[in-house]
Amino acid sequence: MEQIYDVIIVGGGPAGVAAAYLCQRKGLSYLLMEQGKTVFQGIANTYPEGKNVYPSKPREAPEPFLVDELRPPDKPVTVEKYIQYVQHFVQHENLNVQAEISFEDLKEERDVLIVQTDRGPFRSRKVVLAFGSSIPRELSVYGDAKMVAKTLDDPKKYLGVRTLVIGGGNTAADVIISILRAKREANDNQPVYWAHISETFDVNKEIAQRLGEEILLGGHIRLLPGATPRIGEVDDEGVDRLVIRINEFKQSDGIEIYHAMSFPMKHVIACIGSQGPLPIFDKIGVQTIACAEGVCRVAKEGERLILLTAEFESTRKGVYVIGGAISPSFMKISAGAIQEEKHPNLIYTAINDAYHVVEAISKKLGK
Repeated sequence: MEQIYDVIIVGGGPAGVAAAYLCQRKGLSYLLMEQGKTVFQGIANTYPEGKNVYPSKPREAPEPFLVDELRPPDKPVTVEKYIQYVQHFVQHENLNVQAEISFEDLKEERDVLIVQTDRGPFRSRKVVLAFGSSIPRELSVYGDAKMVAKTLDDPKKYLGVRTLVIGGGNTAADVIISILRAKREANDNQPVYWAHISETFDVNKEIAQRLGEEILLGGHIRLLPGATPRIGEVDDEGVDRLVIRINEFKQSDGIEIYHAMSFPMKHVIACIGSQGPLPIFDKIGVQTIACAEGVCRVAKEGERLILLTAEFESTRKGVYVIGGAISPSFMKISAGAIQEEKHPNLIYTAINDAYHVVEAISKKLGK
């Protein structure tokens, strides 16, 4: 018979890891799902290399770090060292983590929640959404382009092949710099194509300088301004490919002439920014409410905020939301009233959210 967990946690950031650790301490059966290759992948992708991590907490916060084992050290360390410490902690505690699995949907079957993933369904009594706010945007193309990478894990994977990087900002430029450097060091002359839907690329001065230096040292780059990803398809040899239109000419008779390029999806990285969790909340039926004038002080008028109880349970029974997914504020339901609650996007906040949610879940499950 398929296992029914007490808790399934979606997202392996500070909130998710803390929740998994606390579930284990409480004797709750649980599974932590992480889309990346390892826990804290989101922090690794979004924190600049070498940036220090601090045990920051809001001045008005009365609570200490409620999971001291995951508290950043008083003496600031680089994000790489903190991530390394957390990964060792996860291994030492033997936390039940499944990496490289993507959350897709949430269904119900009697009193059980069914978490749909790209690896099939998982069943649980409670679900904790701890996936943060930096959710990569999907390519809007005809067909299927889910196999396109959203981040760069190893630049050496792209040695010896023509590579396509999509996106016109700093993240895309950083990815290109890393691949160009790896190619140069390996004497690989295969170019990197840089495509952006707009005619101009927008990077800051420092990154532009680094990119220029890499090109001067022999990096092969081909710019594709005004290029648009169009189709995800499988070719005659069974290879998943992405077709990108690089220019088009509309004639008066309605006929369109265009040039396109086709890349194997495994050679494509789409750095097209991130989206907040609202599309996911809408998809799974978690209610949000728009801020009205005079009601919200953190969010702007018209912004949609998730509705949560004081225990971080959403309007969908048994589904809890914690961490960056509800920052910088949410709508708190308390004593029949609804008001905006400030929620700083800090490691401290995420960890303490997890503590309160696991305490609430444990009581409801009688454990």
